[in-house]
Amino acid sequence: MMPEPSTLAVFVVAAVALLVTPGPAVLYIVARSVEQGRWAGLVSALGVHVGTLVHVAAAALGLSALLVSSALAFDIVKYLGAIYLVYLGVRRLLASDARAEAGAAAPRSLRRLFAQGIVVNVLNPKTALFFLAFLPQFVDPARGRVGVQILGLGLIFVVLGVVSDGLYALAAGTAGGWLKGGGRLLRVERYVTGGVFVGLGLTAAFAGNGRK
Repeated sequence: MMPEPSTLAVFVVAAVALLVTPGPAVLYIVARSVEQGRWAGLVSALGVHVGTLVHVAAAALGLSALLVSSALAFDIVKYLGAIYLVYLGVRRLLASDARAEAGAAAPRSLRRLFAQGIVVNVLNPKTALFFLAFLPQFVDPARGRVGVQILGLGLIFVVLGVVSDGLYALAAGTAGGWLKGGGRLLRVERYVTGGVFVGLGLTAAFAGNGRK
């Protein structure tokens, strides 16, 4: 019930391209790794992809087909996600360096990091749009049950995500001590992170949904 090998290869390439592109989930994992080390980053990555399983389940149950068939529902998801990203970016840009240092000085429990990772990716518009608008293109009703095909592709996406985000966590955790050295770097990180969030939000808001 899986797609043909050539189609599956295209799906894997597209999934990897999406996963390695920094977005809310990657930024969350990198931030936790820098602040608390590699284990914190790896736990955060596992939480993120438990959140991904929510998107997989929703798509397999047919919610993706429901939303993609409705221009209004699609736009609601897109704009809510865009507003949320811009809000996160503006809040990060306006945060003081003192607050950033104070936040870094208060480590969070691994259980809390795991739970936050789930929430981050359940609310991640990049992941949602991938499952709502892109993944269904690789499903062929003639090859069998659509829900099973979506589930299989979704699980492949999760495995690829655990690997790619795990590598992000290990790299950021290893470089964490160096990255945290000096207040100037904290300010640069604040502007870069805030700017990325705002940019992602504006991109999501103005990107077309492919409808004519």
